[in-house]
Amino acid sequence: MRCIHIGMKIFHDDAMRSFPPFDGLIAFEAALRHASVTRASAELGLTQSAVSHRLRKLEDFVGTPLLIRQPSGLCATPAGIALSNELAGLLDRMADFRALCRAAAPPPALKVGVGAALADYWLVRRLPDFAQTHPGIPVELAVREADAHARSNDLDVAVLWQPAAGLRPTSMQRLLFREHVYPVCHPRLLPGQRPLTDVTRLKSLPLLHKGRAGEDRGVEWSWTTWFERLGLGRPPPAEIRFATIATAIAAALAGNGIVLARSLLVQDALKDGRLVRVLPQSWDLPSSKAQIVRWPPAMAKDPRVKAFVRWILQTPKIPND
Repeated sequence: MRCIHIGMKIFHDDAMRSFPPFDGLIAFEAALRHASVTRASAELGLTQSAVSHRLRKLEDFVGTPLLIRQPSGLCATPAGIALSNELAGLLDRMADFRALCRAAAPPPALKVGVGAALADYWLVRRLPDFAQTHPGIPVELAVREADAHARSNDLDVAVLWQPAAGLRPTSMQRLLFREHVYPVCHPRLLPGQRPLTDVTRLKSLPLLHKGRAGEDRGVEWSWTTWFERLGLGRPPPAEIRFATIATAIAAALAGNGIVLARSLLVQDALKDGRLVRVLPQSWDLPSSKAQIVRWPPAMAKDPRVKAFVRWILQTPKIPND
């Protein structure tokens, strides 16, 4: 059995060993450093009586006085000097251990909130570039559809789909992209895989509808608007509707019909030939909403947030092809 001697008390290093009152050790270190119970209590945010109580508890545990009062202030007894020396080494080792733990700990992940459609059809393809250019910043991607969820406090930065009117750069947000809306479809639905020169042929092609009937999501998303612009009368009734743009685009990729899509979401599929434009670019409509990147005020100076925002703003975007 190993014994450790501190002053006049013997601590036995076995299963039944007892530990000194740690709040008393903290009070002792502060009181001795300041040579004053008053200043120690101010530092610790305690009353003088509370500090004195903790010191008495420690002295009872050790079994001998540790501090004595002198005209110049508190000073340590021989037992107090021995304990102080032990504490000094322990605190130094704890500081070194804390620094070692911080150095060894992986950096916290940057929590990025984004809508499912933008994540699936645009961002996930580009995140490897961020990881390559910023290897010290791990990213945790969270799909948040509702605006309230996207603004939640557990996010470090969020990409939001917001009404474009009145949007401006601030200390907490930047405009990411103003998109265009246009119809696209699977190549097999479009003979020649080129935009229609005879727009009346659109009436014979299956249409995919996003959102509930009569729901106002902007005129650019209404097939009625597009048919009126093209002089085609009214579109046929919708047989299938999709709640989100992500599922509507998925249906178009499967060859189920023509979808009104946002440019950022289909630019990769157009480039790869998985989708094609149905109408010439001159028919495109600007979206009434825009993508913005936003962060909480507390994260404004966070280097991880700055790096991500700078990267996403500089990532190439193809508004029209």
